[in-house]
Amino acid sequence: MRNRWLIALSAVGIHISIGSVYAWSVLTRPIMQQLGWSLSETTWAFSIAILFLGFSAGFLGKFVEKYGPKRSGLVSMCFFGAGMFGTALALHLGSLPLLYLFYGAIGGIGLGVGYITPVSTLVKYFPNHRGFATGLAIMGFGFAALIAGPVMQQLTARFGLVENFLILGTVYMVLIGASSLYLKPPVKTASQAAPAHRASSVADVKVLGATASEAMHTWQFGALWWIFFVNITCGIGLLAVASPMAQEVVGMDAAQAASMVGIIGLLNGGGRILWSTASDYLGRGLTYMLFFVLEVAAFALLSGTRDAFVFQALVLLIISCYGGGFSCMPAYLSDLFGTRELSAIHGRVLTAWGVAGVVGPTLVSLFREQTQGYTAILLFFAGLFVLNFAIATVLKLHGKRSLEERAASRPSAVSAQ
Repeated sequence: MRNRWLIALSAVGIHISIGSVYAWSVLTRPIMQQLGWSLSETTWAFSIAILFLGFSAGFLGKFVEKYGPKRSGLVSMCFFGAGMFGTALALHLGSLPLLYLFYGAIGGIGLGVGYITPVSTLVKYFPNHRGFATGLAIMGFGFAALIAGPVMQQLTARFGLVENFLILGTVYMVLIGASSLYLKPPVKTASQAAPAHRASSVADVKVLGATASEAMHTWQFGALWWIFFVNITCGIGLLAVASPMAQEVVGMDAAQAASMVGIIGLLNGGGRILWSTASDYLGRGLTYMLFFVLEVAAFALLSGTRDAFVFQALVLLIISCYGGGFSCMPAYLSDLFGTRELSAIHGRVLTAWGVAGVVGPTLVSLFREQTQGYTAILLFFAGLFVLNFAIATVLKLHGKRSLEERAASRPSAVSAQ
């Protein structure tokens, strides 16, 4: 059996590589200046990458379950590396369609497969601390921008945009490849294997878990998809305008706003491990209810504040919950549906991320243009979180129990598996 802490380190290695997508904004201005593209043309590369991340995770989750984390990690390495090298070619040729193809589509597939690759394996190594385990991996995705941002800035300034992608593409392929080669599911001992004649019990159903198809036919899956979608839509919408909003609303200068954005990256990563660890003690249902109560209050207060300190505190609280929503989700899914096809189920839920990556910034832009301010969109987001809190409460009170009752009422179907 592999050392579980090295498994965790391998998971972080993959996520800290693919998470560099969050540093795209560092390259936006240099690309615009060098190639003459508009802001919207340049930022669409990021939106396409997030869109393909979500949908590739959704459709390739079964691939991860079938072939294991090592092979799927190497597939992620190939796609993500090809995306980076192809982006260098696109910038060299000055081709916007090639940028969308390589950075957005091909690189986005690498992001999606890489994101779900280590999660199911890591949960199995930390069965009693599932929130902590998933938080470890997904924390790397949140922290990645803190490392990648300054590195990209330095490489671009010293060598150029094309060389930046060639150098980082090589480094990330090595890091993802080495991490993937170490990943391996834990080996079950004879005492851990459930006897065939007991497979129909509720306890064994929990160990075996549901298939992705079975999970998707439950109301619990739909509820989790929706609250995940809303949390990402509102969080990523706020991330998209954090700097200009700080300057327009509370009068921060560009340097102060940039400093706040750096701290946002820290809270995005740190919130993932802190909230997911806390969820092991509070329970996932209560943790999500807490997220949404805090976000209702934070967005409502943010719509009316003109104080720079209060503004920053509220934004950082929201981003902390935004990151925590990512890291607690795999553990919540394993609580409800087991670990049998966790990667596939997690991937299906991540389609919400792909949609939200387009919807969130678009909603903020539309509201900003129509109202000439941010108050209306912030209050709209607060209203969405009221609905999220209600759904999370129903999940907490009835979600797990109704699934166990459903499993207990279908013993023949389970034993037939």
